[in-house]
Amino acid sequence: MQPTTVEKIDSKKLRGGYYTPQPISDFICKWAITKPTQRVLEPSCGDGNFIESAIKRFLELGVPQNKLFGLLKGIELVEREAEISKRRAASYGLNSTTIINSDFFNYISNANGDGHYDVVIGNPPFIRYQNFPEEHRTKAFEMMEAMGLSPNKLTNIWVPFLVLSANSLNRYGKLGMVIPAELFQVKYAAETRIFLSKFFSRITIVTFKKLVFADIQQEVVLLLCEKDVSANPGIRVVELSSLEELEKLNVSVIQKSVVKSLEHNSEKWTKYFLEENEIQLLRKIKMDNRIKLSSDIMDVDVGIVTGRNEFFMINEETAAKWKIKPYTQKVVGRSNHFKGVVFKDEDFDTNAVASIEGYLFLPPAKEFDALPKACREYIKYGEEQDFHTGYKCRIRKHWYVTPSLWTPDAFVLRQVGDYPKVIINKTEACSTDTIHRVRFKRKVKPELIALSFLNSLTFAFSEITGRSYGGGVLTFEPTEIEELPMPVLEKSSIDFKKIDSLIRQRRIEEVLDIVDEELLIKQLKIKRTDVQMLREIWKKLCGRRFGRKNS
Repeated sequence: MQPTTVEKIDSKKLRGGYYTPQPISDFICKWAITKPTQRVLEPSCGDGNFIESAIKRFLELGVPQNKLFGLLKGIELVEREAEISKRRAASYGLNSTTIINSDFFNYISNANGDGHYDVVIGNPPFIRYQNFPEEHRTKAFEMMEAMGLSPNKLTNIWVPFLVLSANSLNRYGKLGMVIPAELFQVKYAAETRIFLSKFFSRITIVTFKKLVFADIQQEVVLLLCEKDVSANPGIRVVELSSLEELEKLNVSVIQKSVVKSLEHNSEKWTKYFLEENEIQLLRKIKMDNRIKLSSDIMDVDVGIVTGRNEFFMINEETAAKWKIKPYTQKVVGRSNHFKGVVFKDEDFDTNAVASIEGYLFLPPAKEFDALPKACREYIKYGEEQDFHTGYKCRIRKHWYVTPSLWTPDAFVLRQVGDYPKVIINKTEACSTDTIHRVRFKRKVKPELIALSFLNSLTFAFSEITGRSYGGGVLTFEPTEIEELPMPVLEKSSIDFKKIDSLIRQRRIEEVLDIVDEELLIKQLKIKRTDVQMLREIWKKLCGRRFGRKNS
């Protein structure tokens, strides 16, 4: 038999490929399934971990094995995974119709959905838009649009799995799912956050200080949602250290968790890791008209895209070997190439001595035959290696000329380890797309901007505005940098060289002490206790990132 279109796609990529640890599926089923007559749906059952946990839970509730049929339905798109689930269900006496080898979205659209189930459980695929077969994606998005939602090309497929599963519940239904923590922080999930907060009366989110999926750096949360309940409504977060603590957690008796009120249309759920007074302080500061956004001062843009760094990014040795140094442009390609808050010729030279690829091959924008001999020889070498066949190179007029090259006033980090910073560009260097480029919008003193960025207020908001995917790194798109609240020093007696030196020595707390005192306390008159709280917010959220990195 010929493989189907779906089977031709790598199943790991297709399904998200990461199956739920049994302690999690057991916990969710124990929480969700509380009556022996509940009808349960698993919309993406994979190899059957949730199916088996649900069966065991029904048996615990006293359901005879011969009465299980009809209580449980599992859907799985990939045939070989569905067969595994069928075998696991069959070992408990359930027949083959318990597991359906089908696309979930088509299945529920055929009158098998709305209000039909008491419980939905599962771990939906974590798949980017472009990796999901169009026929299934189209159906999913059509159904979301019929619910008044607006998915787009940034939408990960776990989103329609989540909202359409929710729509399959009856009036008192419960949903228990393993969801990427990006639910808290990405823009494309903002609509989903609003939907969940309106659709469910009570939401409990269980998070972990350590990563709980052994094979990936993806942070996940357990999303426990309940419809039409009156006790303890709202959204609450429970943070556990590890999977071992799950076994002792009783969600129904969590009374001390503070239910926090967020503006779901404008605030990321990352704030649920904070206390209510911390959330209120951030909200008050954001409403302060004196504190502008970074976009008031700077335009942030992505760095250049070479199309093939292996060819275009070269070090001193390679430039000398091919005699092409006169046809290069200084460039920075990694965050750790910046040691301070100013990038000087001496810094570039230090990187060059370390054999860092700090030069961009940039021949004249001419036809090949009109180029200098050294350039032609290097380009021929590149073509022998097929470097010119990649998409980015192929669509250019001259594949060997990198476009959009301009020298920025400053750089900001796209991926942040400890903290974000603005780095003044004192060289003629550009940057690759791993580093964002900055143009100042108005005439400013660059040193004041670099200093002003190093404060506890901006750092606190950076942890909420950026996105962390589990490996300890905080990632920013250009628009997210522009959205950061950034008070600016009107004038300053702070020694810029001292601050740069402290940054190079990684003594950030001393830097914050100096800038906070001058900018936040003296200039903006923010209470010292509030400034300290902002510092603690930054350290708390930053600590979460590092904790997952080290787990």
